[in-house]
Formats: sequence, structure tokens, C-alpha cells
Amino acid sequence: MSDLKRLKPGKRMSQGVIRGDLVYLAGQVAEKTAGRSVREQTAEVLAQIDALLAEAGTDKSGIMMATIYLSDITTFSEMNSVWDTWVVEGATPARATVQARLVAPEYKVEIAVVAAI
Repeated sequence: MSDLKRLKPGKRMSQGVIRGDLVYLAGQVAEKTAGRSVREQTAEVLAQIDALLAEAGTDKSGIMMATIYLSDITTFSEMNSVWDTWVVEGATPARATVQARLVAPEYKVEIAVVAAI
């Protein structure tokens, strides 16, 4: 499909895929702060999302849907303390947050988004 643009394609996955006026970002996890607090990991993940959205030609105000995976749902308020200062007031996306076993124990949060360009 020639109308697809891939962001940071790798052997197994791309970090994002653009089609038309939508960008789909893969679930982002914290690499630099892996093993640290949910607060630190959330901040890193949201910065990664900002960078990928900018590469796609949009920003967080265009996010339509966010899916947040927490390794421990009791850290929900800790994650939200960072999310709430990052998200654009009046442009909050639809969102789901679930507890899930992530790919490695050092990851405490993973976030995937779909945004308009």
C-alpha cells in the first residue's frame, strides 16, 4: 500500500503508521527510566509520543484515542498525575486504561495512541 508512511520502521514493528489524516502509534514504553517509578516512566513515554506525533505532523491536541496499560492498576493515580498535566485541556481524547502484564517487568506503563493529522 503506497499510501502508508511508516515512522521508525524496524524488523518487527514500526513506531507509527500514517494513512490519510490519521497516525497510529505503537505502544510506547520507557527505555531510559525502565525500572523506575510510574511517574517517571509516564513522563518519558509522553515525551516519546510528543516526538512521534511531531514527526507525523501533528501534536497531542490531535489525539483521538489513547490506550494505557499499567502493570499494576494501583498506580493509576500516579500515572494520572503526569497525564493530567500533559493532556491538552478541552482536547482530551477518548481513553481506556487497563492492567496488563507488560513485555518485561521493568516496564510499568505502556501507552498507544491514534491521532488526527
